[in-house]
Amino acid sequence: MGHSSRYTSKQADANGVIDYSEEENRVWGDLMSRQLPVLPGRVCDEYQHALELMNFPRDRVPQLAEISAVLQEQTGWSVAPVPALIDFTAFFKLLANRQFPAATFIRRREDMDYLQEPDIFHELFGHTPLLTDYRFAAFTEAYGNAGLAADRRDHAMLARLFWFTVEFGLINTADGLRSYGAGLVSSPGELTYSLDSEVPQRRPFDPIDALRTPYRIDIYQTVYFVIDSFDTLYELAQADLAALVAEARRLGMHAPTFPQRESA
Repeated sequence: MGHSSRYTSKQADANGVIDYSEEENRVWGDLMSRQLPVLPGRVCDEYQHALELMNFPRDRVPQLAEISAVLQEQTGWSVAPVPALIDFTAFFKLLANRQFPAATFIRRREDMDYLQEPDIFHELFGHTPLLTDYRFAAFTEAYGNAGLAADRRDHAMLARLFWFTVEFGLINTADGLRSYGAGLVSSPGELTYSLDSEVPQRRPFDPIDALRTPYRIDIYQTVYFVIDSFDTLYELAQADLAALVAEARRLGMHAPTFPQRESA
């Protein structure tokens, strides 16, 4: 959103099948092989269980229809192919209709460790598993509806709520702090950093606090928000998100906790 991409989504054929090359399938397999061993003891049980439900192939990029079939059975969601980047309105509309947008390209090997724009591995491995949980799915749908109803000036503020929950959220469990955010569970580096590093702040989740907190997309996060359970997100789905945004706007933004980008 608001950035250009070096990647272009792949188009499906008349049967809805996307043809991935042998190298692209190998990249998927290598990403899976690298990420799966990092998860135990670092992701929450809900994500681990959801990952088992998804049953992603290890040797090829999954077809979106395969993913949609699992989501439809569990919570009525599906996956919608989109260009590499879409605007806020299109994003909110898809979520409000229980469709998660997924760019269909996969990263190149030179981008294995970091890719600014979300690829098919991030979208499927990171995002779709927890959409099998009715609480997480309800929050994501409510977020989409709130975005459609919001004034355009509030889109960036709503993006912060998504960022600090769906993308980079942490959760308290009986076994200690764990991750559930898609940007963490799909990244070996930041997954361990978010839990083990003494550098970032880890704040109890408060939606107004999250709405007021700036972030950067090109560095490890300096702030993470911690929910106590997915019931927190389910309850937030029933709340008046517009009123929370209005209160956050009234209070104003927090000061950044990260260094400013160096000018070119």
